Amino acid sequence: MFRRRRREQPEQVVEQESAAPARDSGPWDADEPHPETDRIDLGGLRLPHNPDFDVRLASVGDQHVGVVVLYEESSLQLQALAAPRSSGLWDEVKTKILAQAQHLEEREGPFGSELRGEMKVDDGSRPARYLGIDGPRWFLLAVISGKAALDEAVAAAYIDFVKDVVVVRGGEPMAREEPIPLRRPNEQAGENAEDRPGFNPFKRGPEISEIR
Repeated sequence: MFRRRRREQPEQVVEQESAAPARDSGPWDADEPHPETDRIDLGGLRLPHNPDFDVRLASVGDQHVGVVVLYEESSLQLQALAAPRSSGLWDEVKTKILAQAQHLEEREGPFGSELRGEMKVDDGSRPARYLGIDGPRWFLLAVISGKAALDEAVAAAYIDFVKDVVVVRGGEPMAREEPIPLRRPNEQAGENAEDRPGFNPFKRGPEISEIR
């Protein structure tokens, strides 16, 4: 049993203060102090737990490359990419998006510069917001589309979600703009998700399904 001693209290206070987050909100880097809350561990991303959200892994072949979160007739797409140590990627990615899409304009948002307008979908177009966040050796792209792109009340739930995401870059060498690997919750690195059919580690909240 742990018993606190009066003379040890000042040291404990100093330790807690040094571990306090330096910023009010994220997205957080896994190596920086950040709030310890209930999160979904997907390997390269740790997502805040919200039982109202339907969280799905987006896959290309056998690789999980992103996350799609569904809520209130809207979607949030998240993708974490490796970035150079010396510079971020958002200015470069933003230029590519503007070259490929029409009816987008640049505005200031909660994470700085973002793009707002429409994105092409199979049956036409859909309102969209593109948000880019540069971190230490990583870049997080968040795309909000549907109702939330126009309704600030719905968008606020997604913004709060993104602000509590933790990015786990890892120390291994990665190519520029290479997707940071993701995995299903509680799945060990290198383990095939197909070996665990129907696995659901949650007692409540969203199940992780896949989009290919």
